[in-house]
Amino acid sequence: MLITHTHTHTHVSTMDRECASLLPSVCEVLADSGRSVPDDTSLEKLLDWFTGLTEAGGSLLEACPCLLKFISTVVHNTASDPGVLSFTLRLTGLMAATEDGFKMLQERSVLNQVFNLQHWQEAGLWDDPCLRIGWIQGLRSTLQHPKALSFFVQSDFIDPLLQLQTDTSLFVASAANQMLAHILLFFQKVSSAGSNGVNKKEEDLEPPAITMETSAEYSAVVKGISEYLKESLIPKENTKLHQSLQILKLLALLLAQAGPPLRDKLLQTVTESLEELVTAGCSQLTLPLMDVILAANSSSCPDGRVPGQRVARILSSMLSINNAADLCHAAAALLRRGHHDTVHTARAVRILLLPLDIITGPTLLGTNTTADEHLFSVVEQLKSKTSCISMICVCLTNTPQITLTPPGVLPCPPVLIVTAVVSLLRICSGSSSSSSTGCSEVCRNVIGSGKVQKCALEALTALNSSPGAKEKISEVFTILIQYLDNPDSDPTVLHKSYQALVKWIRVCTDLSLITDQLRQDLVEVVKKRACDMRWEVRDSTVEFLGHLAGVHVSVTLGEEVCDASEALLGGCCTTPLLKEALQDTESYVRASAISALAKTLTHSWQQGAALTEDQTEIVSRLLEILSQDTEGFPRRAVVQYFISWFFSRSSHSPPSSSTSSTSLLMQCVRTVLSQGSADLDWEVKVHTLELAELLLDQAFSAHRGYRKGSDAHCALQHPYGVVSDQAYTLHTHTGTHAEGVQSDLARVVEQGVISALLSGLVDCDRPVALKACRLLITLRETICPLSLGALDATAAMATVSCELLGKGWGQEITKILGMEKSDRALETDISAQRSFSGADGGGDSVTVSEVLRSLSLDERLEVLTQSSDHIHNSPLSLLQDILTASAAHTHPDTKPGQEVIVDCY
Repeated sequence: MLITHTHTHTHVSTMDRECASLLPSVCEVLADSGRSVPDDTSLEKLLDWFTGLTEAGGSLLEACPCLLKFISTVVHNTASDPGVLSFTLRLTGLMAATEDGFKMLQERSVLNQVFNLQHWQEAGLWDDPCLRIGWIQGLRSTLQHPKALSFFVQSDFIDPLLQLQTDTSLFVASAANQMLAHILLFFQKVSSAGSNGVNKKEEDLEPPAITMETSAEYSAVVKGISEYLKESLIPKENTKLHQSLQILKLLALLLAQAGPPLRDKLLQTVTESLEELVTAGCSQLTLPLMDVILAANSSSCPDGRVPGQRVARILSSMLSINNAADLCHAAAALLRRGHHDTVHTARAVRILLLPLDIITGPTLLGTNTTADEHLFSVVEQLKSKTSCISMICVCLTNTPQITLTPPGVLPCPPVLIVTAVVSLLRICSGSSSSSSTGCSEVCRNVIGSGKVQKCALEALTALNSSPGAKEKISEVFTILIQYLDNPDSDPTVLHKSYQALVKWIRVCTDLSLITDQLRQDLVEVVKKRACDMRWEVRDSTVEFLGHLAGVHVSVTLGEEVCDASEALLGGCCTTPLLKEALQDTESYVRASAISALAKTLTHSWQQGAALTEDQTEIVSRLLEILSQDTEGFPRRAVVQYFISWFFSRSSHSPPSSSTSSTSLLMQCVRTVLSQGSADLDWEVKVHTLELAELLLDQAFSAHRGYRKGSDAHCALQHPYGVVSDQAYTLHTHTGTHAEGVQSDLARVVEQGVISALLSGLVDCDRPVALKACRLLITLRETICPLSLGALDATAAMATVSCELLGKGWGQEITKILGMEKSDRALETDISAQRSFSGADGGGDSVTVSEVLRSLSLDERLEVLTQSSDHIHNSPLSLLQDILTASAAHTHPDTKPGQEVIVDCY
């Protein structure tokens, strides 16, 4: 049995009278352990409702006096459901969040009853994590003012809270961790809440009024927590590593957000433990420990002053640890944090470049590398394959960031780092050995390593804009073509090689450095990979051809700019390869080929060049794919192809221009709109409507009342909307309003735009219907204006009609129009304006203006713009369902399977 009570939810500051009348009964149900308890979700929704009332300024105690009795009943009933107990603790905390509420609850001893730890332990309920987390969250809600802090301290809750930091339940431990941070940060003195990284959420809150008594209590809390952090930082045994990890995370958060007094107190207390932890050299704690040290170091010098000596010493110790792998991770953490201490940054850079220097040997660190204090330990770690690959990947990941460091920090010109990465790629492929002496053992560890190859290719891609990098383009091309040609390269390595090629081509304005041999090698390898047995490789190759067509370069300085595909591949293989890929057995490859063809032909479209035989064949094949392909990806790509074609032609030539390209395009448009709007894939249909929108823009942009581009903005707000990323700017024309609109409307009817929009309006996929509805409203406002001065246009529109199919969407529209007729009997008889086209039931003909007026588009839009959960439960519905669930549970005739499903709003 599913019970659904729904009405529009409105946020109110006072409780609805009907809700107030039901709440006592609901409290009775929840407090009675023998009755049915709804699922936890309903309790969460109840709490959400109470929270909303509180945040709106209402008083729960005044609005819901029955809650006090409910809380007292639940607390004293040790047989209560744990979920209800947890709910009660959190509800109490919510009510005590204001000073007035806190005072009222304290006067009635409710707080002492609810948060009495001994009571829950003696009742045997404390073992349930549900109760423990309710206790924590309830107390945290309470701790919003000084009176609550006094209650917390006087009740000796600090020790239990500290014990919960290592709770067996991760949820409980996390909640206790967050509460510690809340107490320390929220109750800082106002003077401590400076601009040094204080958490904005805490900063935005009204600062609590700190009295002398509260200040002393807060100091005691800070001392207790600081001592706890100090003791808990050092793992006593391996099983305590998780505890140390949690404490380090908490400490990093506190140091980053605390004001000076609190931060100084924390540092003063935990510095010794941090030093001990560094010495312990626990690999699992390296990164969180580094986060703490960097937070401490940064907070110690907010204005760029020299950091505290002790913190700086700890940081230096971290950059001197014996474990080379941990050392690299620590250096990488420092670099990622954008640390501005040049001394430590320079050390971190040297540490990260050292493994690369050892393997490739281009003297990245100068001639005194042998004197480096870490050389021996790094070499030893590199001899182990696992640690070698890990360290090299860390170094490679950080090379782009390293090249951005100031010249005084970087020990070599950035271009040398590019050279080192290229050298490493050669070593990985086995095509060369290291120039360093005694590194054969290390080199063997990276030869054939896909992980290192991928990291090196990503680094090389990111290094394309480094100072001096352009002079290395020939070397880079050579190694990338080698990787593309290598039969051992896996699909991901090939894909990243293609990406690197495109990136390097983009920054090279002069391709004269690319020899004819390299270009021929590239042509051959692309042809080879386009026929690869692996579809992922074919897909990457086709994508590469498309990307290449979108890059504009000049072969030599001063020459006319051309597409990179023409400059590098001679333009001889691109279109034939892509045409062949349209027949590929894999749908992803077919879709990529279609997208690549659109990019390849864009320049030709923009120039208004005559269609070639190849292009005509491509169009025919694309229409076949749209009507026959069983996969959605290629069909989506086909519609987007025509969108790109239409956009390119419209944005570079007036609508009146007639060329073979334009003629073929407009012949295809009606077919694309017809087939695309009937597709089973909702994204194909949305893309089809994008094409229809372009046709509307071209036809009506010059007419007043047409809101071009408004739909794109609205669609972006819809979670399922598909919107093209192109900014359409089309040529328009001018003319008299009535005649122009009439002729333009007739044209879009002939093109099939109106049919596509009406089909989309009644589509079962909401994003499709939403877009169609918006476009129809835009059209209605253009051709059926409300102003009296536009009656001439309205009259002219009455002569433009469109055909409604006798089945499918046409039948749906006819049905809607028939319903409208019965509801508006006094208005124009729509049926009088229809003439049946034949006895075969092919369809009706109806004027466009009347259809647009009769479809209740505004009401439809209101429904369509609501999210899928717009029909939601109100608090009243929730209360009714809880009561109904209880009645069903206690009713003797209730059968299994007839349980009430409680609605969630």
